[in-house]
Amino acid sequence: MSDRYCVIGHPVAHSKSPAIHADFARATGQDVVYERCLAPLDGFSDTVAGLVAAGYKGANVTVPFKLEAEQLADELSPRARAAGAVNTLSFVNGRIVGENTDGAGLVGDIVRNAGFAIAGKRVLLLGAGGAARGAILPLLAEQPASLTIANRTLATAEALAARFAGPAAVSACRFDQLDGRFDLVVNATSASLSADMPPIPAHIFADGTLALDMMYGSQPSPFMAFAQGCGAATRDGLGMLVEQAAEAFAIWRGVRPATTALLARLRSSL
Repeated sequence: MSDRYCVIGHPVAHSKSPAIHADFARATGQDVVYERCLAPLDGFSDTVAGLVAAGYKGANVTVPFKLEAEQLADELSPRARAAGAVNTLSFVNGRIVGENTDGAGLVGDIVRNAGFAIAGKRVLLLGAGGAARGAILPLLAEQPASLTIANRTLATAEALAARFAGPAAVSACRFDQLDGRFDLVVNATSASLSADMPPIPAHIFADGTLALDMMYGSQPSPFMAFAQGCGAATRDGLGMLVEQAAEAFAIWRGVRPATTALLARLRSSL
């Protein structure tokens, strides 16, 4: 029988994960079936227990269950522990192992697909929620010159910066306190979901800045349009989606699929 995986969410019908993982399985010759799993809002743990009992090998986790997945896991990777959220579960010898591949997907898209080296660069991360938390450890692993976390509420950004204090200069500020220019600006806020954007000044962008929005769609987000008008190169979150899926597939199957052709096909279908 094929090894079975799924993505758990509520809602989940929109998820591109089954198509992405089916492509990965064909390309790597892995005997895998990947499905969507709609979990009741109050039934995530029961859903996972049912999957384990049915012999599933693992699952991806999407909104709104990433925090519950972190609490449910018997074991957490360093990335998942740092993020405080889990988007990839592996069911191994009766134990649930939690991982977070979102930040690795972000960095993989920036470095491999966009060809942008983060090392030595000034990085600005907009937002201090779950999406931002998942990105910080992989970003710092690339050894940027500095990482600034900007948020509406300063205390939230400061608390997050304090968690990741280390060799790199990690600082925090409010959006209205932003000063200077940055080489890489990542929008990890949810503003693009409502066709809005964080209240950021134009002077943070310069020619050569890469501005990436974690959200994606058929049209540029307001953040991307604003950044482009300020001279920045822009990128949406579709590549991050594909790269985080490739990271999860590699964890489960021990082989990393190529992503370039799939990303191009997904882009053309938006």
